Amino acid sequence: MRDLVAGMKYLVEGQKWVGRHGRWWGFGMLPALLTLVGYVIALAFLGAWAKDLADWATPFADHWGSPWRELLRDALAAIVFGGGLLLSLLTFTAVTLVVGQPFYEALCAEVDETEGDAPAAPDTALWRELLTAVRDSLYVLVRVAAFGVVLFACGFIPVVGQTVVPALGFLVSGFFMTVELTAVALQRRRVPQPERIRLLRARLGLALGFGTPLILAFLVPLVTVLAMPGAVAGATLLARDLVPTAPQEERERPAPDVSAPDASTPDVSTPDVSTPTGSPVPGNPYATP
Repeated sequence: MRDLVAGMKYLVEGQKWVGRHGRWWGFGMLPALLTLVGYVIALAFLGAWAKDLADWATPFADHWGSPWRELLRDALAAIVFGGGLLLSLLTFTAVTLVVGQPFYEALCAEVDETEGDAPAAPDTALWRELLTAVRDSLYVLVRVAAFGVVLFACGFIPVVGQTVVPALGFLVSGFFMTVELTAVALQRRRVPQPERIRLLRARLGLALGFGTPLILAFLVPLVTVLAMPGAVAGATLLARDLVPTAPQEERERPAPDVSAPDASTPDVSTPDVSTPTGSPVPGNPYATP
């Protein structure tokens, strides 16, 4: 329960952080805004062509009488558009993070710098970071799809399918939302994707407390655009809890040179001739002279 509340606090703290740094709030909204415009255009085209697509997919209904032909094709058009809308909701965050990788990398770095103990910036080319982001997003989407199939099948169970399953769907989506949003900050800490999921699964309440309210808020597209910068900032704060970084002076401290002997360590390779014969050896009362 404590982790659940802590996750919600990170979400609020992230929004407060971008509120105090208005320039970064506007900067972080750009990827979400561009992605939203692209999705709206794509859904508009899908809505315009859904009826034609339904007509093309049902040539066998050409000779059906009215109203059955129209009912079938209208229902299929609605299913196509609804599927596109559902797919857009499931993929919006992942696509936004891929599009906004340079933006959110800079935002995460700024949060780390202002909070202190920032990790060293990864020395990776931009194209490789984008490739890694795409790969990690696909990694998550495959798992979301697997859970979606199971939950869809469970939806046909009477009562449970109408009560428990939708709640579980929001919780699963919230967990993977946290996985997606912490990806940039944890990647800066060189944590691979499977390890990120393991870390968040070990702190399940923290992940659910952060991601589930976001899923509910992101059902409204405009809220997604406004809240995304704060969500990334809050995810960075959460990642700092999961993987604390070493202080700057400790990271910059040179490694000890083990090749040279330490003057403070006695050389045990030669006997201490200063010890008189017949005297006990200093430091070892059980030794035989």
